[in-house]
Amino acid sequence: MKRERALQVVLVLVGLFYCFWGYLLFDDLWHSRWLSGHSDVMPMFLSLNTALGVCLLVAVNQPAKHRLMIAYGAWSSLAHGFTMTIMSAQSVAHGMHRKDSPQDIVIFGVIGVTLLALLPAKQPSPAGAPISEPRVAER
Repeated sequence: MKRERALQVVLVLVGLFYCFWGYLLFDDLWHSRWLSGHSDVMPMFLSLNTALGVCLLVAVNQPAKHRLMIAYGAWSSLAHGFTMTIMSAQSVAHGMHRKDSPQDIVIFGVIGVTLLALLPAKQPSPAGAPISEPRVAER
């Protein structure tokens, strides 16, 4: 029970962290900042992580039912941290320094590892249970 409660707290914190990026996305698009820096990747990155934040907040009430979304949040954070590690190493090799390094690498690494460590156990499916058809809301 303590593990599930810890996961719920982490999901709220990480979900809010990623949802805050929605503000950064809005600000970036509203003021067309992405045009001046020729960085069309940043708004796309912010939109993906903002959506991920919303999904992680939805997963708070029943983490076991949203195991795949939590795992995606963990692996995408680790992949992001790994990519930034490579970028930082390349910038050092070229005599430059990334503005946010190494804090961002550590933050995303901690998020990924924490979500994986608290990931709910996979629920066993009943033996021989057929895959059910999707339920459609009746009017």
